[in-house]
Amino acid sequence: MRRLYVWLCLAVFLFFCAARGRAAEPPAKALRFGRLVDGKGRVLTDAIVVVRGDRISDVTTDASKIPAGAEVIDLRHYTAIPGLIDVHTHITYYWDQTSNVHPFDQQSGPRLPAVTVFLAQENARRTLEAGVTTVRDLAANDWDDIAMRDLINRGAMMGPRMFVAGYGIYVADAPSRPGYTTPSGGRADNLGEVMRVIREEVAAGVDVIKMFGSTGTDKDVTGYQTYTFEEMKAAADLAHKYGKRLAVHSYGPDGAKDAVRAGADSVEHATDMDDETIAEMVRRGTFYVPTIDHNRYYVDNYVAFGWTPAIADGLNDYIRRNFETARRAYKAGVKFAMGSDALFTMCGQNARELGWFVKLGMTPEQALRTATMNAAALLGKEKELGALAPGYFADVVAVEGDPLADVNVTISNVRWVMKGGEIVVDKTK
Repeated sequence: MRRLYVWLCLAVFLFFCAARGRAAEPPAKALRFGRLVDGKGRVLTDAIVVVRGDRISDVTTDASKIPAGAEVIDLRHYTAIPGLIDVHTHITYYWDQTSNVHPFDQQSGPRLPAVTVFLAQENARRTLEAGVTTVRDLAANDWDDIAMRDLINRGAMMGPRMFVAGYGIYVADAPSRPGYTTPSGGRADNLGEVMRVIREEVAAGVDVIKMFGSTGTDKDVTGYQTYTFEEMKAAADLAHKYGKRLAVHSYGPDGAKDAVRAGADSVEHATDMDDETIAEMVRRGTFYVPTIDHNRYYVDNYVAFGWTPAIADGLNDYIRRNFETARRAYKAGVKFAMGSDALFTMCGQNARELGWFVKLGMTPEQALRTATMNAAALLGKEKELGALAPGYFADVVAVEGDPLADVNVTISNVRWVMKGGEIVVDKTK
């Protein structure tokens, strides 16, 4: 009898635990789509995505699996794709168009960090409207990116999920621009200072380490290497020791070559790389983030930036070489991740980079993968982001048209966006 009593007590306990678990389970949303591209190679018709809290609990075509009492959202006129990931942005760079000060000069002016973060909400909103639910933000001033990330994470600000790099690491003469004010952090002119700055950035709370391995930015298309192989190797080793990934900016081929050999996880821009460097990227699995479209944006706005036609010509030449390098890298089998380098009013145009990828030889599906599973892998989040599958974050984008037939559907036809189970964009009405 005593044993039976113990078993009865245990059964009652387990019953109440299960009931409590069911009561605590968040209410379900059922998203119905005409088609669904899951990011892992499957395409479903009449698909249903079941969302509980901030995660996907099921992806199915069986309507009987819609949980009782679920909120059903009918998006059957649209195709579902995973939330896009842009692995190279500068969201905190806001362009106040009411000012007569040129955009880049505004960044070195007297604007307070709190004002910068507040104004940058517009960039964050536009980024979401492009279907981008996650970004890797690669350099900001005054820890603005850390503040913005944390405000978004606590629900005090609307914006994409952010993985941030703080100031980045740079030498004294890079970048060099007339009137440029050196940021108050990030400068490292020798090996010891590189180690110090990485530790400072990690202590401040960055998610990724950014190293400026060459000159070159905005109107400056030079690519002179600024850090030695030994300094890059030490940066990669220390970043990895702290569980961080290293992104190396290199406008030219020399810095990119040493960055790849040093163990960088990604190289950014990296124009004119030779075949040996490209082959080494394939061997090591280094990601390439060419950011071709951002110079197109600069050319489109060179007058507003106060630049001359000669500067626009230089940018166009760089675009040509950047594209050709990316074409050779793709043909060789290098892994690509989509990075727009979006800042100012380019936020919202993030996915235009995918159009360049199709031009260099990718199918629309392969291009989409650079902004989903490939980008998630670069972040180390391939089991949480970049796909529509159970257990992944409920980052879901509805586009009008077939994104696997026409890349412009992904670029221009975003109609509805969910990030982490919350609807953040709705243009269906």
